[in-house]
Amino acid sequence: MKAEEKKKLKDKIAEEIILVKKSIVSLEQTSKPVAPDDAIGRLTRMEALSSQGINEANLRASRSRLSMLEQALKRVDNDPEFGICVECEEAIPIGRLMLMPESQRCVHCADT
Repeated sequence: MKAEEKKKLKDKIAEEIILVKKSIVSLEQTSKPVAPDDAIGRLTRMEALSSQGINEANLRASRSRLSMLEQALKRVDNDPEFGICVECEEAIPIGRLMLMPESQRCVHCADT
């Protein structure tokens, strides 16, 4: 991977980390428990509980992605294997890394 591509990728990862952190803050607010004494109807309460469950799942996924992005940011400069598919050992196209910087597999290996 060229130095220019690494710089663009590092910038992209840093941007993604900021966005994911903002998303986590928002999801933490919306996944708070629904108080049983809230004066809402039965159906509305069920909807609120369902929404809370979805937000909690999104929160877990966002935290996981944040961790992977932070690891990828460290690996860009320090790991000579960064950008190499862990399965076929071919270079992962820069376009895929720009879309999913945490990718460790090329498109072909990720599909199988």
